[in-house]
Amino acid sequence: MPSPFSRRALMVALATASTAGAPLAGALAAMPVPGAPPPAPLLEGWQRFRRAFLRPEGRVVDTGNQGVSHSEGQGWALYCAERCDDRVHFDRIWNWTRQVLSRPQDRLLAWRYMPGGINPVPDRNNAADGDLFIAASLLLAGQRWGEAAYTDAGAAIARDVLRLLLREVAGGTVLLPALDGFEAADHVVLNPSYYAFPILGVLARAVPDPAWLRLAQDGLALLRRARFGRWSLPPDWLSLRRADGALGLPPRWPGRFSYDAVRIPLYLCWAGLEDEAPVQAARQFWADPAHAYPPAWVDLLSNRTAPYPASPGMQEIGRWVRELAGYPPGGISTMPRQDDYYSNVLKILTMSAKT
Repeated sequence: MPSPFSRRALMVALATASTAGAPLAGALAAMPVPGAPPPAPLLEGWQRFRRAFLRPEGRVVDTGNQGVSHSEGQGWALYCAERCDDRVHFDRIWNWTRQVLSRPQDRLLAWRYMPGGINPVPDRNNAADGDLFIAASLLLAGQRWGEAAYTDAGAAIARDVLRLLLREVAGGTVLLPALDGFEAADHVVLNPSYYAFPILGVLARAVPDPAWLRLAQDGLALLRRARFGRWSLPPDWLSLRRADGALGLPPRWPGRFSYDAVRIPLYLCWAGLEDEAPVQAARQFWADPAHAYPPAWVDLLSNRTAPYPASPGMQEIGRWVRELAGYPPGGISTMPRQDDYYSNVLKILTMSAKT
């Protein structure tokens, strides 16, 4: 059987994707290259991240959120460790993740660990973005280090994403943010920032199924429509009505373009889709001369912006997205912000996307 990352598998995936349009084919082509040598800036960023946020046992600490850990943080760290050819820390992160966050009923991972409690994992619900990055990282690691156990574990998670988290709603395939809590009789709630197209490409090639391509195609169509407020920006959270596909802002969360949605232009540019409408909207928002500094968020109903600046990681995404369109570096003044765990993650993901 050929490797899921072989030239043959690559050509089959791209040929299939091309039937859904050139943009999707480009997104799959941007898949991280298995075994690629790590560039020096990424190595340096990963070493800084390890020192600041990775505990010896392999737990990634969210310093901006009471020291908790998330499956998404474990997934991002696994991805960085694999990209940096760092098997020692990859093993530690994966061992802690599977020992602490595994769910008995499937191969998805619990979304949050809360240190200090009698039961540090009181909620065993999963988070789809964590599952996607963990699965892709394991598949890439299995190829890099010739470790079948990694490949098997990543493929098992990917199959359960397909089996448990995909839904057909209003004529399209969508990705639930988690198995529980996001489906109602008349609508579903989605997180647009979970559509990491290059990561979907890894899974589509390793675990072939037409559902991956439908998910990517329909996800891109969803992002093109999910635009709100003065700057036509995508939201952190989105409601999709079952009857007619109408989009709205769910009242459970602030209707903002902020900490989650900032990943949408990152993932689109990473996939070579820098001309898509959500990217252009984010570009215009970040380059708006009315801003004294890059705002951390904007309310998509009132158009009110945050009274404090975006984190350095968010600003790094903004710089890269603008530079891809020929904007001069910088462009608007910045204000210093503490560089916490999530800000560092965004910086490292941006570095990885550039290489």
